[in-house]
Amino acid sequence: MRWRTGGDRPGAWLVQLLAAAVLASGGAYAQALKPDREQPIHLEADSGTFDDAKKTAVFTGNVVLTQGTLTIRADRLVVTQSADGFQRGVAYGDPASFRQRRTGTDEWIEGWAKRMEYDSRTETLELFEDARMRRGQDEVRGNYISYNAQTELFRVLGSVKGEGAAGGASGRVRAVIQPKSREGADRSPPRAAP
Repeated sequence: MRWRTGGDRPGAWLVQLLAAAVLASGGAYAQALKPDREQPIHLEADSGTFDDAKKTAVFTGNVVLTQGTLTIRADRLVVTQSADGFQRGVAYGDPASFRQRRTGTDEWIEGWAKRMEYDSRTETLELFEDARMRRGQDEVRGNYISYNAQTELFRVLGSVKGEGAAGGASGRVRAVIQPKSREGADRSPPRAAP
């Protein structure tokens, strides 16, 4: 199944909402999304079910959504809209993934999890089970990652004792943060004293 946005197609409103609904976030991550929101959405899947009365669409089988630099891959993608116009997107996979270029840089933002959820009402992106996010060379892993675009707050949790040990063999949160160069710092090598 190949789907391209268009106002005259059944369920097109759901596909158009996907850009805002799935994997959008604020702060540094939102910088990647602004130009992409203006691009057409292309969606491919083995099958799709659209329920206009319930404002729900379900795409299954090798789901690939692209919009500008954003690519989402999942086994299953469910998009719903509430009566008051808020959207929610849930991507499932082993793992589901997203990848997107940050505006004005060569840096990519990537994420992987067995389940990813975005809620436009709370502007929250959540990654569940074997969750991992990477921006450039910085990476964070855990069993759960949450990012709130309104507060710009990240939250990462490891697995609970006795559960599957996502985020590493110990089930603990793992992060790799590369040093950043200071702005305005003299980048030339030090000169030898006379």
